[in-house]
Formats: sequence, structure tokens, C-alpha cells
Amino acid sequence: MIINFQTSPEQYKHWRLITEGPVATLSMDVQEDETLAEGYKLKLNSYDLGVDIELADAVQRLRFEHPEVRVVVITSLKPRIFCAGANIYMLGTSSHSFKVNFCKFTNETRCSIEDSSTHSGQKFVAALNGTASGGGYELAIACDEIYLVDDGNSAVSLPEVPLLGVLPGTGGLTRLVDKRKVRRDRADVFSTLAEGLKGKRAKEWGLIDDYFPTSKFQERMDARVRSIVDGNGERNSGPGIKLNPLAFESSDDARDYKYVSVNLDRDQRYANLTIGGPESGLPTTPEEIQAFGDAYWPLQAYRELDDALLHLRVNELETGLVCIRTEGKMEDVLAVDKTLATHQDHWLIREISLNMARVLRRLDLTAKSFFALIEPGSCFAGNLLELAIASDRTYMLNNPDQPVKLAVSELNAGALPMSNGLTRLESRFIATPDNVGEILAQKGGLDTEWADKLGLVTFAPDDLDWEDEIRVAIEERTSLSPDALTGMEASLRFAGPETMDTKIYGRLTAWQNWIFQRPNAVGQHGALTNYGKPTQAQFDFKRT
Repeated sequence: MIINFQTSPEQYKHWRLITEGPVATLSMDVQEDETLAEGYKLKLNSYDLGVDIELADAVQRLRFEHPEVRVVVITSLKPRIFCAGANIYMLGTSSHSFKVNFCKFTNETRCSIEDSSTHSGQKFVAALNGTASGGGYELAIACDEIYLVDDGNSAVSLPEVPLLGVLPGTGGLTRLVDKRKVRRDRADVFSTLAEGLKGKRAKEWGLIDDYFPTSKFQERMDARVRSIVDGNGERNSGPGIKLNPLAFESSDDARDYKYVSVNLDRDQRYANLTIGGPESGLPTTPEEIQAFGDAYWPLQAYRELDDALLHLRVNELETGLVCIRTEGKMEDVLAVDKTLATHQDHWLIREISLNMARVLRRLDLTAKSFFALIEPGSCFAGNLLELAIASDRTYMLNNPDQPVKLAVSELNAGALPMSNGLTRLESRFIATPDNVGEILAQKGGLDTEWADKLGLVTFAPDDLDWEDEIRVAIEERTSLSPDALTGMEASLRFAGPETMDTKIYGRLTAWQNWIFQRPNAVGQHGALTNYGKPTQAQFDFKRT
């Protein structure tokens, strides 16, 4: 089954999105029979990947289509239940790779909520009109504020450890102590208490911001939302732009968008991913860009790249290596970057740049090897240079008769940060930070000799060796253990400081890869396998 990551509000099955001036309400109403696969029902607002694809789309659309929104209220349309979290039977019947990719996507969605709050001024409020457990509470703690109904029954909980023998899969443990700064001992008790905590204790421990009785819940929530709106200022002005569906043609071995193409070599388990650069003469003012809409190159090309990366992640599991190429003129890429840098304070230009940054972080976090191949006709300049720096290796042709160049722009200096808060240049040259300033000071294109000297490329084969060296590199990479490569790449890509995001993606993904394969979770007698059955989990109690 091919999973499609594109949707729109009129196609939503599980969410209702309503905007009223500066306030948006995003209500969860999961239809239990509308599942991505067979064998489970989405009861009690539990979710599968399809539910989260809609949530991710809604968060993205609010930023581009509704810039006037200053508060987003996330709530439920079902009585006495907010969200029961990821569907346990879906997880229990899914492959290991799907479980891990599912959790990574839900993490990226929650991080996009936090990114919107931090950079777009859209504050998120969780109005828990019922119990929020597991991933439901993890969705709540991705929001800025959490309010729980006090009806004598509703609680917040993270029951994965006691009930399933696994971890909260969407960063819950990290956000408890890093974001909400819950005391470690209290977090320990909470995370091993299957029934969770209700209003008063939950507030005392910092798990929620407040709780209100049923009779006053809506009134208090309305008052709090008005207060946030009044204090949030008016950051974005002007009408939004519509995000139209991405058009592409697909075959067994290819997927072609307007600017992005994916071609698969299934025998050797690698893909060629090519990004076409912009046309010349694109609009240069925010007003012209707004009129251009979602067809503006840096928005459309990066939306296409995002969709292609998700497709490779979830639908092409045996593709272990992605060779990144670009096609176009460097001067056209640099012209776009200049426009984005000049008008960075305009809400739409800011959102376009922030989206580019999120897509590049999606690439950083994808469990594939990436090789950048810099050849004649390439346009690895400015924002597209980030693709080369993000790659695990970079190969640049050294041929005086067919000169190849790279170029930097203002965007390489900080507009497109990694999850660790550094630029990719800063992460690359963490031992020699002076190199970053030297590279950013370069004007014009850098030929192969200069790029190699400055440390921007891994290998610079001449034209006689190019094809053989690339062929051997591909054959060697795809022959290695995919498990070892995933661990190696994730460990090497994020040098420098650790952030909440890198903890979530680094530690959590590593632990999930381990726990989701352990008998205590998924074995015949494991807790996840036996959930909801009359049989009890039987653990191997040796600690490892």
C-alpha cells in the first residue's frame, strides 16, 4: 500500500478546522472505521498515521492560509475523551519500520506546532475536555498551554511503560522534563502510573496549567483565549495564500513533480533525487510573491521535496541511499535567496523560509544515506547548497574543461538551522569555526579546487575517475548493514549542542528501534502483543 501524505481540509476525516478572526479551533473527531489499514478501529479518538497526516496539514495551512490567526485551540468533539493516543492495535500489527517511521512523523508534527508558536506567533492551547492519555497527552504538551476539565474522571497520563512495555513515542518524556520542567521524581511516578493524574494533582506537578469544572470549562477557555489574543500582538498582516495539491506523475520506478524528481534503482537499492532550480525573473517584492502564490519556486520546490522525502521514508523502505543532484543556474538560486533575505520580516517570506528550514530538517532526520553529486549543470548555491552540506558525503567533479562551482548566500548564515540550533556550516566545522566566516565571505562561485580546500566537499574525482568512483561508492554503501548505517548517520549528523529536538530524535528514535524489537514489548508474551487480551505479559527481568 502506498501512503499518500497530501490532504486538505475538505478531505479531512478526523479533524474539523474552523477559523474565526484571530482564533482557530482544531477539533479531533476520529472516525473509528476510517483507518489506513485493516485489523483495528480508531476508538476513543485514538489515531493512526492518517489522523496525524491531517493534523500536520492543518498546522501547515494555518501558517500560510490564515496568517491572521494568533491562537489555535486543540480540543475534541467526543464527550469525556480528548485523545487516547496512538492506536495500540495498529502498533501491535505494524511492522517495526512502520512503527518507528510513524513515531518520527508524529514527532515532526508536534515540533512543527512548537515551531509555529515560536516563529509564527500562533500560540497553541490544549483544551482537554476529557482524558488525554499517551500520544493524546503528548499532543497536549506540544502546545503552549494545557487546560483540563475537572469532571471527576478526566486525567492526563503516559501509560506506555506500565501497560505496553514501550516508551511514549512522541517525545513525551523529554517534554515533561525539558519543556514543562516537571521534577524528575514526579515525572518518574507519573510515567509509571497507568491511570495518570487528575486536575488538582496534575496542576500541582506542572502537568497542566489549570483545570476547570465542567459547568465553567468553556467559559474559562474562552476567557483565556481572549487574553492570549489580546497579549499576542498582531504579527502577521495581509491575506493568506492557498496551498494547492502537489501534482506529480508516478510509475514503478519514478516520481516526477514540477521541480523534483525521484528515480529508483531497485536492483542496487538507491535513488536519484534531483531538484530543479528556479526560473529567472521571479517576483522580487512580497506583494508580487503573494500574487504568485504557492507556485513561487522556494515554496513549491520545497513542498515537493518534503513530499518526496516522506514517500521515500515510508513507501520505499529498501532504498538505502539517496543521491542528490541539482539542475539549473546558480545565479537564479542566489537571486531568490537575496529576495528572501531582503524581505525576511514580511510574514509570507518568513513562512517560506521557515518551511524550507523544516524540510531540510526532515532530510537531516531521514534514515537514509545521502550523497550529493556536484556535476556540470548543478546549482548547489545558497539554499540548495544546504542539501550538499546536509549530505553524508559530497562528491564534486574536478575537470577544468567542465568547471563546476558552488556558491553561498545570506541564507547559509542562519536562516535554515538544524535541529541542534546550529547552521549546517557550523555543525560541519565545529572544530574550525573560523572556516564558517571564511566561506560565508566568499563572493561568486567556488570552483572544485577552492571548495575542496575550504572543506565543502568530501572527494573531488577528475573526469577519468568520476563514474567509477561514484559507482563504487554506491555499491559499497548499499552493501552495508542498514541498521548500522542508521545508527552511525544519526550519531554523526548532529555535532555540537543538544536541544530538546535532538534529544527527542536522537535518544528516542534509538530507544524505539531497540524496544520495539525486544520480546518484552513485541514478543509472544510481550506487553504490546498481549494488550487487550486475557493473557498477561511475561517479562524477561534481566536489565540490559
